[in-house]
Amino acid sequence: MPQRKADAVWKGDLKGGKGTMKFGSGAFEGAFSFASRFEEGTGTNPEELIGAAHAGCFSMAFSNELAKAGFTPESVETTATVTLDAGAGAITKINLKTTASVPDIENDKFQEIAKGAKENCPVSKALGGVNISLDASLT
Repeated sequence: MPQRKADAVWKGDLKGGKGTMKFGSGAFEGAFSFASRFEEGTGTNPEELIGAAHAGCFSMAFSNELAKAGFTPESVETTATVTLDAGAGAITKINLKTTASVPDIENDKFQEIAKGAKENCPVSKALGGVNISLDASLT
C-alpha cells in the first residue's frame, strides 16, 4: 500500500508565528500563518490543502464510477469549498461543486453516480465527520 507524506514546521506563537508546509514528493511547498488561515492573508492553509485533496480525489472517483457504469467522461472539474469554524475549532462543511462532460448520460443517472462517488472517495471517507454537500452538473 502506498504511503504519502507531508511535512509542516511552525515557529512562534499562534498569532505571530509562521510556518511552511510541503509535500513529500516536492510538488508543493508553501508558507502559512494565522492571517492566511483565519483571515485573508497571503499564503496557504491546511483547509485549502484538504480542499485540493478532496477535489482531486472526488474527480478521480467520479470518473472511475462513470466508467464502471459504461460512460466515458470527457472531463470532470471539481471545486471544493472548505468551511472552517474557528470558534468551534473544526472544519464544519465542504461543498463539492463539479461539472462534467459525459456523452450519452441522463441527468438522473449522472446524479446517482456523482452521489456514490462523493460517499465513497477515500478523502470523503476520511472526512466522515464533516458535512459534505455536492452540486453536480453536466456540461
